[in-house]
Amino acid sequence: MRFGIIGTGAIGGVHAEAIGALPDAELVGVAGRSAERVTAFAQERGTQAFGSVEELVNDPRVEIVTVATPSGFHLEPAMQAIEAGKHVVIEKPMEVTVERIDTLIDAANRQGVTLAAILNRRYHPAMEQLKGAVEAGRFGRLTSASVYVKWHRNQAYYDSADWRGTWALDGGGALMNQSIHAIDALLYLAGPVRSVQARTACLAHERIEVEDAGVALLEFVSGALGVIEASTCAWSEAGHPVRVQLTGTEGSAFMADEHFEVWSFVEEAAGDADVRSELMGRPDAGAGAGRGANDPKRIDCGQHARNFAEVVAGIREGREPATCAREARKSVELIEAIYRSARGGGQPVHL
Repeated sequence: MRFGIIGTGAIGGVHAEAIGALPDAELVGVAGRSAERVTAFAQERGTQAFGSVEELVNDPRVEIVTVATPSGFHLEPAMQAIEAGKHVVIEKPMEVTVERIDTLIDAANRQGVTLAAILNRRYHPAMEQLKGAVEAGRFGRLTSASVYVKWHRNQAYYDSADWRGTWALDGGGALMNQSIHAIDALLYLAGPVRSVQARTACLAHERIEVEDAGVALLEFVSGALGVIEASTCAWSEAGHPVRVQLTGTEGSAFMADEHFEVWSFVEEAAGDADVRSELMGRPDAGAGAGRGANDPKRIDCGQHARNFAEVVAGIREGREPATCAREARKSVELIEAIYRSARGGGQPVHL
C-alpha cells in the first residue's frame, strides 16, 4: 500500500524506515510545518515533498497517512486525512486526552476508514510468549502486574523544542510520553484497571510543566495489584531496560525489553526450553539504548514495521487491526486517571 507521512522529526524518520522495510509498501511523500525540513526529509529518502498537509492527504496515490507530529498536534492533521477518506496510523500517544481520541474515532467511523495507532512494543517474540502464557492461564490467578520505566532525558532534550514538557502538546511527561508503550503492554497483558492512586513530581528538570517522575498503585479488575514507576531522571551509562513483571499463583515472568529475566511456572510446557535458550537472560550491556532509554533518537524500526504490517493486513482483510484506536485509548485513559489522582494528593481514582 502507498503511504504518506506527516511529520519530519526523528519519529517521522522511523516511520519512513519502517515503511521501507515492508515488502509491498511505497512512501509517496511527506508533509510538515517547515518547508525546509520537509524538503530535506524527502530528498534524503527519495520521495516527494508536499507543500501542505492538505496536498498530501488529497493526493489520490496516498492510501494510508501516518502522523508523526508532536503529540498535541495529532488531532488536526489526522482529521484532515480522515475527512479525505484516508486510513490513518498515529504515533503514540494517539492524542493527549481521551476526549480528543474519541473525536478521531467518531470521525473515522463516519468516514468508514481505519484509525490505528503505533503500539510497537507488542511486536516482538518475548511479548508474544508472555501474551500466550497469560491467555493459556499459566499464571493461575494473576496477583501482581507492574511496569518500570527508569529512563533519562537531559535538560537539552526538553529545551530543544517549545512543545516538550508542556501539558498542551506533550500531554504529560515521563508517564504520557516515555512510558505509554509500557503501560499499553501492562493493560494488554493484565487487563483493565479498576482504580489507581498516584504521586508525580518534577525532580530534576527546569522549565517544564510536567512530571519527570511518577509512581502509581493499581488495582486491576481481576483483583491483581500492581505498580507503574516512570522516570526521565534515572541516569545510567547504558540505559535501563523497560521491565514488565507478572506474577501469579502458578507462575512468574519478568521481561526486560525483549528478554526474560524470569520465566518460571509450576507446570512446564512445550516451548519453555526454547524460551529459556533464546529469550532468557539479562539484556546485553547497552541494550536499553536501542529502545530509547537514554536517547530518543535511537529507536529500532523493526517493531514499527510489524505494527504497520498488521494495520495493512487489517485494511485488506476488512477487520480492525490489533492496534486499533480503541486499544490506543486505554493507556491514555489510565494515564489521565493517574494524573487526576496525583493532582488530588494521591486520592483513589476509579476508572
